[in-house]
Amino acid sequence: MIGRLTERKIAGVALFGVLLLAASACGNSTAATGAKCTPAKSPVITFAAYSTPREVYGKIIPAFQAKWKADHNGQNVIVQESYGGSTTQAQNVVSGFPADVVALSLAPDVDTIKKAGLITRDWTQAPDGGMVSSSVVVFDVRPGNPKNIRDWNDLTQPGLSILTPDPAQSGGARWNIVAAFGAAERGKVTGVSAGDAGAQQLLTGIFKNVSVLDKSARDSIKNFESGNGDVAITYENEIFTAQKAGLPDQMVIPSSTVLIENPVSVVDKNASAHCVTNVADAFVAFLHTQDAKDLYTKSGFLRPTDKAAAQQGDGDKFAPVKDLFTVADLGGWDKIDQSVFGSDGVFTKAFAAAH
Repeated sequence: MIGRLTERKIAGVALFGVLLLAASACGNSTAATGAKCTPAKSPVITFAAYSTPREVYGKIIPAFQAKWKADHNGQNVIVQESYGGSTTQAQNVVSGFPADVVALSLAPDVDTIKKAGLITRDWTQAPDGGMVSSSVVVFDVRPGNPKNIRDWNDLTQPGLSILTPDPAQSGGARWNIVAAFGAAERGKVTGVSAGDAGAQQLLTGIFKNVSVLDKSARDSIKNFESGNGDVAITYENEIFTAQKAGLPDQMVIPSSTVLIENPVSVVDKNASAHCVTNVADAFVAFLHTQDAKDLYTKSGFLRPTDKAAAQQGDGDKFAPVKDLFTVADLGGWDKIDQSVFGSDGVFTKAFAAAH
């Protein structure tokens, strides 16, 4: 499956290349000539997001457009939306997709765009550290939980079929792996010793049972809902979305899991070239307002930002978690990228052993 990743990436870049040409043809930037750009009568911003929050942005974007129109003498803002695997979205922006704003699954994907020179400001200095939504990693099981899946160690039982996305394309996939790794590393998984060796043992057992690596978290859940697999490792909010649609998805929260934190940023060089920096900045600022937070929460995307409060839940929509940890508790993304996903990382070795 991993062997097909290059073909998928090429296909994704080709698709976005078509969109890039279309955007260039109708854009209002004259940056290539060095001349000053002229703002459009109706500004157009291109918004690239990871796959799972499409429904909530379907509510947030119209709310922003209405506010902008009310505050700017009836001016309309057009938002062109693109959704896909978080890491693929980041790679496409670096390859030329003209996103003015990105909302991605995890910080390293935003940093990929920053390292390419397209984000010129420190996006973490925005309110909430640049994070606009949050969730936790959970299990989506069949009605009645026939495989009796309660915790991470249950995912290693022989004959189980697990769905989780492809970590080369999906930020959600990496969150799933970090959740399992962190639970084992912290000594919170029954029958698994604390530390790297135990984490590798757990991940090997899980990935021996992974039957499909879809390109995004949303594709993985769609695959599960079509009848494939016994369990899907996913975002909590994906199950809320399914249940709201009347589907029989059933949530199991493992005893130890990670607090997912999702960042957003203006892509400064693109927004400047398109003469929409003011609109892009306003849109990102709107995502941190209480109005937007209420919409995130209603859609299951925003546990309390304080870790202790997030662990406790809200007594209504969000259930408590016995042991909730953050990326910072594991040493931060730089350490995780090396120790978990690096060439000699725990997951890299576990995946090789599983296959």
